Amino acid sequence: MAIESSFPNPLSKAQVPEKAVLVGLVTRAQRQEQMEEYLAELEFLAETAGAETLKHFWQRLDFPDQRTYVGKGKLEEIKAYVDDRKVDMVIFDDEISPSQQRNLEEVLQVKVLDRPMLILDIFAHRAQTVQARTQVELAQMQYLLPRLRGMWTHLDRVKGGIGMRGSGESEIETDRRMAKERIAKLKQQLVKIDRQNETQRKNRGELIRVSLVGYTNVGKSTLMRILSKSDVFAENKLFATLDTTVRKVVLETTPFLLSDTVGFIRKLPHHLVESFKSTLDEVRESDILLHVVDIAHPQFEDHMTVVQQTLAELGAADKATLVVFNKMDLYEDRYFDPYLPAEEKRTLLEELERTWMNKTHENALFIAAEQKRNVDALKERLLLMVRDAYAVRYPWKVKEWS
Repeated sequence: MAIESSFPNPLSKAQVPEKAVLVGLVTRAQRQEQMEEYLAELEFLAETAGAETLKHFWQRLDFPDQRTYVGKGKLEEIKAYVDDRKVDMVIFDDEISPSQQRNLEEVLQVKVLDRPMLILDIFAHRAQTVQARTQVELAQMQYLLPRLRGMWTHLDRVKGGIGMRGSGESEIETDRRMAKERIAKLKQQLVKIDRQNETQRKNRGELIRVSLVGYTNVGKSTLMRILSKSDVFAENKLFATLDTTVRKVVLETTPFLLSDTVGFIRKLPHHLVESFKSTLDEVRESDILLHVVDIAHPQFEDHMTVVQQTLAELGAADKATLVVFNKMDLYEDRYFDPYLPAEEKRTLLEELERTWMNKTHENALFIAAEQKRNVDALKERLLLMVRDAYAVRYPWKVKEWS
């Protein structure tokens, strides 16, 4: 087993998508509506990774079963479906323990993944820069370390347990040592990369910094492309952007730096959050945040909460923030009857805007980035915020652009 090379990709990149079923729980801490939304998001993750979802399974339990996450009856139901439909993998919406994974694989006899492993696979596939690849591999190795014992169960199946326990333990301990050494090396590499990035940020001069933040797939990259007038990759998939992109933007005569960062998501693996904190230094060091929200999404308020919690964790919750409610065109298509009178539609939109202007203390705008609708108003508002920031941080620079 080549521990040093890379974390094994759980999803093959074959032309034929692997067949998957998804499993979630309704618990004391998670309502059915939440569970259904999480499974829908998990299906989108699976699709992004290249899998085809055949079915959702769920069960109502106070707490996940310590041995197999779901109860015995539900596990038998999943097993029957997996065998009948020749399913390739079963994906669980929550992180499962190493022992749960071993027990589930023993019963189901197919690949068993959880949400963190799925997200890590997507990140590994999409990472482009040295920094992103290093961050992802570090998170993968930290996730893999407690699961090494299960990776040597083939010794028991092939050669039996008696007489092989010493050898098996030796292999496990060797892998643990190699994994720990690799983790230490990756951390050292990230420290070096962080120093280089810090030097680059210092060399950018006295420019106000603006960062686009938000849940994944809300349109940040599209907005980045419009504001910076540059070719920035945008795709209708989760985590289209992993590496921070920074562009110099000039509105009228006022320059500033605009950065697009990785999107946030619920139940993001802890190791991944820790590894990517260096990437999110752009957010911490920004003067202004544009919090982009997909207002057409049924759970957009939950998404806003996730972003706000993540910003607080990063120490960036007190930044000057403008909430940009994007995809208003999709919102109207989804919630308004096409035969609704124009006056009534206008009244409903005004009420929506008034509600969120109150909640955000007048720091909100409503746009449709793809159609460039109300983007001019966004530019005007952003220009005012940037100039106010210059007046505080670099007052001597303002005269140059007046």
